[in-house]
Amino acid sequence: MVGNRIHQKFPSPMAGSLQGSCSPGITFRPARLASSSDPESFRSISFSSHLHTSSFKSLEQRLQVQSSRISTVVRAESSLDKIPIDTSLSPRVNSVKPSKTVAITDQATALAQAGVPVIRLAAGEPDFDTPAVIAEAGINAIREGFTRYTPNAGTLELRTAICHKLKEENGLTYTPDQILVCNGAKQAILQAVLAVCSPGDEVIIPAPFWVSYPEMARLADAKPVILPTPISNNFLLDPKLLASKLSDKSRLLILCSPSNPTGSVYPKRLLEEIADIVSKHPRLLVLSDEIYEHIIYAPATHTSFASLPGMWERTLTVNGFSKAFAMTGWRLGYLAGPKHFVSASGKIQSQSTSGASSISQKAGVAALGMGYAGGEAVSTMVKAFRERRDFLVKSFKEMGGVKISEPQGAFYLFLDFSFYYGTEAEGFGAIKDSESLCRYLLDQAQVALVPGDAFGDDSCIRISYAAALSTLQAAVERIKKALVVLRAPVPA
Repeated sequence: MVGNRIHQKFPSPMAGSLQGSCSPGITFRPARLASSSDPESFRSISFSSHLHTSSFKSLEQRLQVQSSRISTVVRAESSLDKIPIDTSLSPRVNSVKPSKTVAITDQATALAQAGVPVIRLAAGEPDFDTPAVIAEAGINAIREGFTRYTPNAGTLELRTAICHKLKEENGLTYTPDQILVCNGAKQAILQAVLAVCSPGDEVIIPAPFWVSYPEMARLADAKPVILPTPISNNFLLDPKLLASKLSDKSRLLILCSPSNPTGSVYPKRLLEEIADIVSKHPRLLVLSDEIYEHIIYAPATHTSFASLPGMWERTLTVNGFSKAFAMTGWRLGYLAGPKHFVSASGKIQSQSTSGASSISQKAGVAALGMGYAGGEAVSTMVKAFRERRDFLVKSFKEMGGVKISEPQGAFYLFLDFSFYYGTEAEGFGAIKDSESLCRYLLDQAQVALVPGDAFGDDSCIRISYAAALSTLQAAVERIKKALVVLRAPVPA
């Protein structure tokens, strides 16, 4: 009895080996070899259902031989024809420098985990816990199942709260559709730069600057234009210098007040002079980074750039929760501005991360409900920061060769240590610049600081005083001991 026929193609040499040894009721139709012109290379072979069991064993053995031969050929060809993989990176990525603050913080953390008693004063992160009312709001969000995606721009509840905060504290009027909630202020800045800058545009950045500003410009294929500000002028931008550097290519001016890394605060009258210059350039927008606005020391006061006459329409205001509310790990920030620009930034966010954490957004609502400028919890932190600042300023003024601009906000000192450049340390070598001095202090004093060249001013070093006063006292003693042994190089 012959079963149903199934047709399958095989090369004719294999077909010969299969004759009389296939399963019952199956027909094999071998394929023509590529090199064969013989019509007989196509054959149809039928096997009845009552073939002996030995035929199946014979088929299995022959197929194993064929499989072995084929795999041997494939392996041989693979070893001979290895194709190298293209590991090149995008020119855009190659143009970007890694963050030195992140690198040094990671290095200091690794040393601490290895048991080295490093004092870490590199990271820009408050040492306080997130206020309890904020933490409870996040915990409750989890318990109540508020763990789904939110709208890309953020929950209406949080955006409404942000609008209220901006109106009450900054004198700025926005509607919820002019607010974009992001995964941290850093994302808000990057997306704003990407949204408004075209290849070849210029981004004007006063130096010292936060390390990421120039790299964000490069990611947008724009050109960072650095305007130096001297310590003798408290690192504040000279309006005349700004006016001299603006052109038709100038697209974005980035201002940060209070400043990272200097702690400088722009007084209102200076911002008005800058606004007057900006108003003369139709293409020029302003990104105002106000993440440190609540960490400010009287008599200094904060002024939002968008509140100045004629500046609302061309200002992108960035703020967040990390610094004032000690919420760095919650990753929550926001952008406020004209809807046209904010929507463009939101489009980028929708195709990258989408909305911020639902849990963090509930915590953000609680933070904005703590009272004007964060209420008592934030004022307590600011009081501690001021005490630490005063201690460090007094201590470094007593050291020879250190130049100081007393910070009016944030929690950084940006000190000029260039007096020590050109010296040597036994067992270490020459101190040539801010980077070698920081390496020396990490190696010899076990204090982690950030070299000023990362911020565009190689004469200085940034010290974060977001650490306990006792920790800062120990750090000062270590730095003093390390500096006192530095000596001028011996002439050859």
